[in-house]
Amino acid sequence: MKRARILLCVLIAMVCTFTGGHSLTQNASVQKSSPNETAKRLIGMWTLVSIVDSQGQPARGPHPTGFIVYDVSGNMAVQIMPDRARPKWTGAPIESASTPTPEEAKAALNGYAAYFGTWTVDERAQTVTHHLRGSINPGNIGVDNVRKYEFGLGDRLTLIPIAPIKNGNRLTWERVK
Repeated sequence: MKRARILLCVLIAMVCTFTGGHSLTQNASVQKSSPNETAKRLIGMWTLVSIVDSQGQPARGPHPTGFIVYDVSGNMAVQIMPDRARPKWTGAPIESASTPTPEEAKAALNGYAAYFGTWTVDERAQTVTHHLRGSINPGNIGVDNVRKYEFGLGDRLTLIPIAPIKNGNRLTWERVK
């Protein structure tokens, strides 16, 4: 639980840093005083349970970790770290802005996903769209990631990428309590 709170603070700080503290809201379905039922169910912080590919095999290792957050103002952020050893940078600690070697940077980024932006829901299509404003991959800024959503037993949520790539992966999340 402590780890979840710390990551939530990091995510909030990241969004505030990239937006100058201003809201990113451009989302009519969430910013209304009465969000639709799906938006109400999505709002909150979710922790990653699993990622499996179209054959049911683990993707990004057997136990990747991550969080996704949807807020009532229409902002969202996600970070996913693969389950594999990643070498530490040989330079000074991150607090002193060390620069990794090209090999260290590649190993750190390989399989890591992080982006933020706004979100909209299409209840008819049963999709949530992440409108990317910032991303660890600069080529994804401005891209709309469309995900099919399924609510499961308890507080489970499954997101299935359908655009811009349709890779068959299923990301299962559980609401952080």
